[in-house]
Amino acid sequence: MEIPKEIQEIGGKLQEKGFEAYLVGGCVRDFLLGIEPKDWDIATNAKPEEVQKLFPDCVYENQFGTVGVKTDSSDRSLKIVEVTTYRSEGKYTDKRHPDEIKIAESIEEDLARRDFTVNAMALNLNPKPSLAGQATLNPEIVDPYGGQDDLKNRSIRAVGDADERFQEDALRLMRAVRFVAQLDFSLEEKTKAAVKNNSHLLEFISKERVRDEFSKLLLTEKAADGVREMQKLGLLKYVVPELEEGVGMGQNKHHIYTVFEHNVLSLQYAAEKNFTLDLRLASLLHDVGKPRTKRGEGPDSTFHGHQVVGEKMVLKILDRLRYPNDLTEKVALLVREHMFVYDPETVTDAGARRLIRRVGQENIDDLFKLREADRIGSGVPKAQPYRLRHLKFRIEKVSQDPISAKMLKVNGEDVMRAGIQPGPKIGYILAVLLEEVLDDPALNEKDLLNARIQDLAKLDERRLAEMAKFAKKSADEAQTRIEEEIKKKYFVK
Repeated sequence: MEIPKEIQEIGGKLQEKGFEAYLVGGCVRDFLLGIEPKDWDIATNAKPEEVQKLFPDCVYENQFGTVGVKTDSSDRSLKIVEVTTYRSEGKYTDKRHPDEIKIAESIEEDLARRDFTVNAMALNLNPKPSLAGQATLNPEIVDPYGGQDDLKNRSIRAVGDADERFQEDALRLMRAVRFVAQLDFSLEEKTKAAVKNNSHLLEFISKERVRDEFSKLLLTEKAADGVREMQKLGLLKYVVPELEEGVGMGQNKHHIYTVFEHNVLSLQYAAEKNFTLDLRLASLLHDVGKPRTKRGEGPDSTFHGHQVVGEKMVLKILDRLRYPNDLTEKVALLVREHMFVYDPETVTDAGARRLIRRVGQENIDDLFKLREADRIGSGVPKAQPYRLRHLKFRIEKVSQDPISAKMLKVNGEDVMRAGIQPGPKIGYILAVLLEEVLDDPALNEKDLLNARIQDLAKLDERRLAEMAKFAKKSADEAQTRIEEEIKKKYFVK
């Protein structure tokens, strides 16, 4: 790989003025691994005000000595290059932030404050005269802690004393596991022991920082391995303790894995398919409610209603971790609905329309993806059996049919034109119309609906209320009967 010209130019300009310039941190690690860095960071002995003077088109709005130098690059990772003055850090009294940040004298002193050896290397941007008389780069690695050897050995090892590193910033406990998953490395034994010994320090970390690190882990290719490692090292109980309730918990004759391993294997499929974060969360948490609903032991145990319990648990989990409301609500919805019925002999067009109404057309595809992850996580060979494909066909077939009162070709104003005064009676009539249309979409014609409104308008409010209640009840009972048939056939389903 080549160092981008924007980086060369910034480094060259610093050194032309007598300052040092090094690439540092993750970009050096990725550069040496042949991975395209997501961002480029430069460390220098120039003070922030000196960097600003050299690069007037910059941003400086922090207390860490970091100046964001703007470039003309079309590459998003190079539009702003962070140039930071060498620094050292004081004690971490709160296990989160250094009590003070001081300017350091050398690159070696700057590297000493970093977390892991693979992140504690620097690449010297040192221009030398070429034969053509122009500046070229002579990269030189500064590696005081053996990071290059750890890259070769595919090992994550703490800089210096591992206990001290984790006690400085407890989020490094999760970062260690995340780098293992992200790079497909292993934890060096002393570092692993220190993670386990200090796992309780995660309690000192803000939920927002934990959330961000957990999300980064889930978005790696080896997310499932990362979650397993978190559980083994005692970290998971400080992030999603509810998942640990399924550790070692057997299921029944339809499942070969424990509840925990099933959830993790579902996440593994989601990661392999490069699903989005919300779907990875849903895959990991879809059966989180099983331990609290288990009845009986052995091959005939049951988990009735686990999806409803799981929905409530997911809402609490993701709210606790400060995930955005829209993501939280979507994941909870997917968890609640992941047990949808898809046997061709039992699912009618009306049932398919009701599924769309409950889930929303925009979430149907993700619901199917979650079911695929659930199936593969159960050890079955096919993600999409014929039955699931048949339901997809039916969903597409009825997707243009009305699934809510808003999609009826009449509305409340049409009801009032029939002489109905504003009030509950309007809602009752629309509810009855909707249920009739769900059963027969051909009835969704304005003339037919208006004629039906005239008939319904003649009924008193009490009678209409009973009809609306019955219509909803009959629809719910029909869906329940379908679900109960499937539960009997597949026991827990």
